[in-house]
Amino acid sequence: MSDAQQRIDELVKGNEVLLFMKGSASFPMCGFSGRAIQILKACGVDAKAIKTVNVLDDAEIRQGIKEYSNWPTIPQLYIKGEFIGGSDIMMEMYESGELTQVING
Repeated sequence: MSDAQQRIDELVKGNEVLLFMKGSASFPMCGFSGRAIQILKACGVDAKAIKTVNVLDDAEIRQGIKEYSNWPTIPQLYIKGEFIGGSDIMMEMYESGELTQVING
């Protein structure tokens, strides 16, 4: 496992709600990342409880997370160590009520 993969694995396993995104929760740098934060807030997640990783700050993490999850796009949400998906999947799960259940489960 590469150094980047190791760091990603530690982040995923060490945080309840983890979002790999462009920018930060308070200053998203793309529309999809902004939407992901809004969805989490709508599910009742306190913005301070969301651990975010700005992939724009680290090229190894930016590429490594795509390999780690086998998912080509960012943002990527992990809850309790499990890969959930990107902003489109988050929206579908939010609308069905499933995302709130996963977060609170």
